[in-house]
Amino acid sequence: MVGIVSYGTYIPKYRIKIEDIAEAWQKNPADIIDAMRIKEKAVPNTDEDAITMGVEATVRALKTVDLDPKKLESVYVGSESHPYAVNPSSTIIAEALGMGNSYMAVDTKFACKAGTAALQATAGLIVSKRIRYGLVISSDTAQAKPHDVLEYSAASVSASYILGGGDDVIATIEGTSSFSSNTPDFWRRDGVRYPSHFGRFTGQPAYFAHVLGEGMQLLDELKMKPQDFDYCVFHMPNGKFPRAAAAKLGFTKEQLLPSLTVDSVGNPYTASALLGLAAVLDIAKPGAKIFFVSYGSGAGSDGFIFETTKHLKDFQKKTLPVVKQIAHKEYISYLEYLQKTHKL
Repeated sequence: MVGIVSYGTYIPKYRIKIEDIAEAWQKNPADIIDAMRIKEKAVPNTDEDAITMGVEATVRALKTVDLDPKKLESVYVGSESHPYAVNPSSTIIAEALGMGNSYMAVDTKFACKAGTAALQATAGLIVSKRIRYGLVISSDTAQAKPHDVLEYSAASVSASYILGGGDDVIATIEGTSSFSSNTPDFWRRDGVRYPSHFGRFTGQPAYFAHVLGEGMQLLDELKMKPQDFDYCVFHMPNGKFPRAAAAKLGFTKEQLLPSLTVDSVGNPYTASALLGLAAVLDIAKPGAKIFFVSYGSGAGSDGFIFETTKHLKDFQKKTLPVVKQIAHKEYISYLEYLQKTHKL
């Protein structure tokens, strides 16, 4: 009975409209919005980073189930924007939460799937009875060079998940597997401020090869079909890719729609798929089956099958839904966006 005991998300209130970015660079907004399927994205304040957002999301996860942070025996933090190159985000967050000293701390990196790799590792610790509760955080203030195509999608969000192995889980992990290769479609060398990418190469040989590869592998391993699921969730680098991946695997628009947070907040890198999962858990009924596949450049995908339990219904009454956080927003100009994200 290993699975999710609690989760919390944090979406900064600031938003910038994609049309404002396009107009700043004298581009046709309609063309950009049509190509990306993103209307606006979440932007952090000047004093927010992957650590502060991770703390916010985790505090919400802990309060929802009234769990003493000292019961957390591991903390994994996945991010592409750790504030320090040498100094762990995990211990800073643990200190802020008051976790004490008896815990395992790990910072993970694997582009946008650093958080789901941490989920697998934490689940393994619980299955082996090494720990009872483990914390997994995916948090990013996603980076993009001004006037780069990534600027239209790179967003900021944090998603925190508490895993456990008791009868208090709200969603069990029914299966998990991974699909990996050496396909570097997106990268950032040490000391370089902004990431680089291969443009259109990130589609078919990178994202789709791995997401579809893992999706088919997971369905085959568990002898299941898309029709067996109530929802599906995929990594969302833009609004088009997850829609195409879902259709290619045989999922319907109705199964995918509740997870599509990308349309309103953009792509917060490691937090993307896990924010989509939270949006689904916010509305799912007990006994619902959820098909989930992440993606990280480099490249790889982690797949999970979750099944919600009877405890989810009570949990939903106490959590702060993703849709409410999306609706709580304040628009800023492109100049304000540069000041907040690039410290100009």
